[in-house]
Amino acid sequence: MSVAFGAPATPPSSEATLERNFDALIRPDDLRDWMKLLAAQPNHVSSPHDKANADQILAWFKSWGWDAHIETFWVLYPKPISETLELVGPQKFKATLQEPPIPGDSSAIATDPALPAYVDYQRDGDVTAGLVFVNYGMLDDYKTLQRLGVSVRGKIVIARYGSGWRGLKPKLAQDHGAIGCIIYSDPAQDGYSIDETYPNGPMRPPHGVQRGSVLDMGLYPGDPLTPGIGATRDAKRLRISDAPTIMKIPVLPISYADAQVFLAALAGQVAPSAWRGALPITYRVGPGPALVHLAVTSDWQLRPIYDVIATMKGLDLARSVGRPRQSPRRLGVRRHRPAVGSSRAACRSQGFRRPREAGLAAQAHDRLHELGRRGAHAPGLDRMGGAARKRTEEESGPLH
Repeated sequence: MSVAFGAPATPPSSEATLERNFDALIRPDDLRDWMKLLAAQPNHVSSPHDKANADQILAWFKSWGWDAHIETFWVLYPKPISETLELVGPQKFKATLQEPPIPGDSSAIATDPALPAYVDYQRDGDVTAGLVFVNYGMLDDYKTLQRLGVSVRGKIVIARYGSGWRGLKPKLAQDHGAIGCIIYSDPAQDGYSIDETYPNGPMRPPHGVQRGSVLDMGLYPGDPLTPGIGATRDAKRLRISDAPTIMKIPVLPISYADAQVFLAALAGQVAPSAWRGALPITYRVGPGPALVHLAVTSDWQLRPIYDVIATMKGLDLARSVGRPRQSPRRLGVRRHRPAVGSSRAACRSQGFRRPREAGLAAQAHDRLHELGRRGAHAPGLDRMGGAARKRTEEESGPLH
C-alpha cells in the first residue's frame, strides 16, 4: 500500500511466498480432528474428560503463540440422580432418555460417565398430568392456544426446539400455569426432512437428544448463585431456593422417536398448519387423553469449571514505516466455554481455527515488519489476514 496515495502495492516475492505459506497452514481437517478428540469421552462439567479437555485447549493456545492459563471457578451444577418420563394412559410407554450406541462412533459408545437426557437448572419434581402440545412454546403459541380455548394450567406441555431460546420454553410454560415441560427436536427442523441423519448425514438421528441449559438468562447469565460476581470457591452465594434463574418446574428433553409416541396419544383439535412438524402423525393440541408422569431428582452441588483464558498483545503501528511497538493496552482474548451437556464438542471447538490463525499471524508479524523496514509496508499483513478470514468464513461461517 502506498503511504502517500493509499494505492495497492505489489508485494515483493518474499512477502507473497510468506502469504502462500501462511495459507497452507490453514487446514480444514483440523476442526474435525479437534472435535473428535474433545468428544472422545463424555465431558460435562466435573467429568474427568472435562479437565483433560481444558488442559488440551491450554496446550493448543500456547502452541499457537497465545499467553494462556486456566482459571477455576465453582458453579452450581446439578447432575441427575433419577428421572422418569412415561405415558401412563391410555396406553403405557416409557421414554428411553439415553441415546443408543452408534457403531463406529467412539463418543456415542462411551456412556460412562455420560449423563442421560437432561437439561441443566430445571427444578426437581414429580408430577402427573394431562399433556398439551404448545408448538415451539413461544408467546405467540400461547396466544394461539388461548384463541383455541386450550389452557395449560395444571398440565404438562410438550414443545419442539426452535424459534427461541431453550430456556424460554419452560419459563413461559410455568408462567402460564403448567407443572412440567418436555422438549424435543422435530425432524422438520433437525432430522430426516432436512438431510440424512447421523451417521449417514449431518442431521439428528431419531433417538438423538438435545441437552443444554434452561436458565432464565434474561435475568442474568452464568452461575445462578453468584449473580454479577465471579463464582470463586469463597464467593457469597444465594440459596438455591432463592436463585431466580432456576426454573420452577421439572423439565426433560427427549428424542423425536419418543416424542412421536406422546404426540400420537393426544386428541383434541388438529394443530394449526404452522404447528405441524415432519413426524408421520396427525399433530393435535390436546389435552387428553394422554396422561404423563414426569419426575426428576438431581444432585445439586458446586463443581469446578475450567476457563482457559488466552490473551495476545496487540501492536501500536508507528506512523512511519518501521517496527511496531507492543502495547499492553490492546489485547485479544479467547475464553474456553465448558460444556454443560454430555459430549458437546461443537461448543468447544467451533472457534479454535480462528485463534490458531491469529497465533500464526502473530508469529508472522516479525517477518512481515522486517520486510516493511526494507520497503514492504504493513498492509501485507492485512492482505494475509483477509485471506485467512475469507477462508475461515467459507469453512466455518462468519467471524464475530
